[in-house]
Amino acid sequence: LNWSKGGQNTCVFCRKNDDCPNKYGEKKTKEKWNLTVHYYCLLMSSGIWQRGKEEEGVYGFLIEDIRKEVNRASKLKCCVCKKNGASIGCVAPRCKRSYHFPCGLQRECIFQFTGNFASFCWNHRPVQIITSNNYRESLPCTICLEFIEPIPSYNILRSPCCKNAWFHRDCLQVQAINAGVFFFRCTICSNSDIFQKEMLRMGIHIPEKDASWELEENAYQELLQHHERCDVRRCRCKEGRDYNAPDSKWEIKRCQCCGSSGTHLACSSLRSWEQNWECLECRGIIYNSGEFQKAKKHVLPNSNNVGITDCLLEESSPKLPRQSPGSQSKDLLRQGSKFRRNVSTLLIELGFQIKKKTKRLYINKANIWTSALDAFRNRNFNPSYAIEVAYVIENDNFGSEHPGSKQEFLSLLMQHLENSSLFEGSLSKNLSLNSQALKENLYYEAGKMLAISLVHGGPSPGFFSKTLFNCLVYGPENTQPILDDVSDFDVAQIIIRINTATTIADLKSVINECYNYLELIGCLRLITTLSDKYMLIKDILVYHVIQRVQAPFESFKQGLKTLGVLEKIQAYPEAFCSILCHKPEIHTLPDVKALGFWNSYLQAVEDGKSTTTMEDILIFATGCSSIPPAGFKPTPSIECLHVDFPVGNKCNNCLAIPVTNTYKEFQENMDFTIRNTLKLEKEESSHYIGH
Repeated sequence: LNWSKGGQNTCVFCRKNDDCPNKYGEKKTKEKWNLTVHYYCLLMSSGIWQRGKEEEGVYGFLIEDIRKEVNRASKLKCCVCKKNGASIGCVAPRCKRSYHFPCGLQRECIFQFTGNFASFCWNHRPVQIITSNNYRESLPCTICLEFIEPIPSYNILRSPCCKNAWFHRDCLQVQAINAGVFFFRCTICSNSDIFQKEMLRMGIHIPEKDASWELEENAYQELLQHHERCDVRRCRCKEGRDYNAPDSKWEIKRCQCCGSSGTHLACSSLRSWEQNWECLECRGIIYNSGEFQKAKKHVLPNSNNVGITDCLLEESSPKLPRQSPGSQSKDLLRQGSKFRRNVSTLLIELGFQIKKKTKRLYINKANIWTSALDAFRNRNFNPSYAIEVAYVIENDNFGSEHPGSKQEFLSLLMQHLENSSLFEGSLSKNLSLNSQALKENLYYEAGKMLAISLVHGGPSPGFFSKTLFNCLVYGPENTQPILDDVSDFDVAQIIIRINTATTIADLKSVINECYNYLELIGCLRLITTLSDKYMLIKDILVYHVIQRVQAPFESFKQGLKTLGVLEKIQAYPEAFCSILCHKPEIHTLPDVKALGFWNSYLQAVEDGKSTTTMEDILIFATGCSSIPPAGFKPTPSIECLHVDFPVGNKCNNCLAIPVTNTYKEFQENMDFTIRNTLKLEKEESSHYIGH
């Protein structure tokens, strides 16, 4: 048999010399047999089976079998190019079409790289059935982000698990080849089982290999570099923050939660390197919104475990996809678990973008808005830089500045935004229409400020109306405003009068009185029955709350995309609704006082001004010296009791703090009780061990 009939280095099946792994698979040449073949051409040929081992022949296909298949195909004419050598046939009953693999791609045939490696011609190929299509506009491919028409076709595929996820076929194929079977999943919800089965059915080849980024040598070398710098507010080391002397009090200890901040042992009053230490940011998350809660006890629901995935190929097949050496030693059955995504975790993920490089903002507290606007618009400002704040006084000839609190600055900024002319409403606010603000691009800046505040540890706004929130998450076209969203008294009165009309005559009378306004906003409609008033009210609400402020909304939304905040909100709306639409709970006065003492006490412990350590508090309340990887069950909580001394309930992970008149009394009672309780427990433990 003359393998080189089509020329040197041409595939014996398709007679093409193209070397394009994404389209035709790897091109393999066996010089001993003067043989060249594309992997996909060989794999999809209808009359050949993989009878050898991986290292035998070509990918386990024996040379003798390849020769027989080429002879068989030489008698079959391709229904596309009309040339002989069509080794692939449509598996549909009574269909006699045969074609080369490249010709099949050209005519949009589908090749299934699973099971019996079936091939379907353009008339019998599987299609995606969409029961209803509510998409009126183009949507982006979630891989390349180019806009596509959301209509299933050969080149456009939809995710089986996320209805709003659409892809180019070529984008999916490239991603599948790069990710491999272990990492190829839905780009929206990360589902792999359902997603992979559907993509295999629609002809996407998912190779059984490690992801390309896993195979790259030293790809994650920078992750092995340890953080070695003291980041506490006041470093006491005379040699500087970067000085690290192992086995001494000037040894650097990294944060046990994030690992990206550090402290000298002496700078945080740590007695030994074995003691756990958390940086201020992680401690704030743990004690304020995660493990230690200041308000009511909230028990975390049990995480839902995902069972072991089924084998990718459900039935044994005479043909097996080629495996890389690395993947052969790995188990295809992988186990995962779904974790509850609370807003603290999501904001921590967004906070990973913040670099160590610091940008100092010079803020005038007397004019917080203007100075913040100038700082954020500065061409050297980067929202991913860490923020430092310095307060300055306007018209100060000496140019003096004072260290400021980032949290205080962001809190003042959020308060100003809430009461600014960019928003309207009393408690729950919507965007207003301010032409001057629109001209100065202030809506964009407002969205940007909100995003920066959330990611950099500032307060949440808490004043969004549900309508504004739904517009951001689900789109204005899928949101229905309500009467409470209307802050204009005259417009609200018009809506109320229309709604309270009891006869068709009353309704038409109201419409006549408001004719000019309804004509101006484009809401005039033919009224034939009394029930038509509801559609009219809906039209007015949509115009006044949504359409009227379309330009401010689009600008505000673009600003909120800063640091990926809007994308995160849209992915996890339930988590973000709690901080964007609701204010934090306010405790009763005695609790506020006690919790204020508690915050001051924690700060004193952090600064080494107390004989008690964070580890001591954790042991006293829970019995653990560190936070377990799986978290505490039940969730640790704080209670305020009218007692003289703190009480630690280790069964419920509950710390009851005393309600005292002065902070000095609070600190002394806390130190005395925790120190002596732990001392007594240690002595009892030693006594039992001794016996």
